[in-house]
Amino acid sequence: MTETQVSAGPGETGTDRESTADVREWREILARHADLSCALDRELQAGHALGMSEYEVLERLAELPEQSAKVQTIAKSVHLSQSALSRVIGRLETAGLVERHMCAEDRRAVNVRLTSEGLSRQTEAQPTQRRVLAERLHSPLLKSCE
Repeated sequence: MTETQVSAGPGETGTDRESTADVREWREILARHADLSCALDRELQAGHALGMSEYEVLERLAELPEQSAKVQTIAKSVHLSQSALSRVIGRLETAGLVERHMCAEDRRAVNVRLTSEGLSRQTEAQPTQRRVLAERLHSPLLKSCE
């Protein structure tokens, strides 16, 4: 595993070493996340014309019994801001993979529903996503997107 170097000055204490180890671990997490995100984006785009966030929205909707959810609920589950999610949903809607509908219980809210084409695309892309996760998640950091 590639480690990000963090230097500590002379006279380093036990607490300093722990802090340095925490920083090193944090940077490793960031590097792994960036590498995995890049690999997922690249593979999903090449094989299925989907970005990682687009796939994640489709999968979260596919997992729900009604295959529909409020935008706010989706935003929390995929860890995107509402504005970022709005752009993702717009792309998915343009591609015919989801539909937006006014929420019956709260007319201020918007529901997003997976279409049959969206479910089909998610089902086709799932093996690619799972393969990339299996190859990358527990292997040495590859930094393939530099």
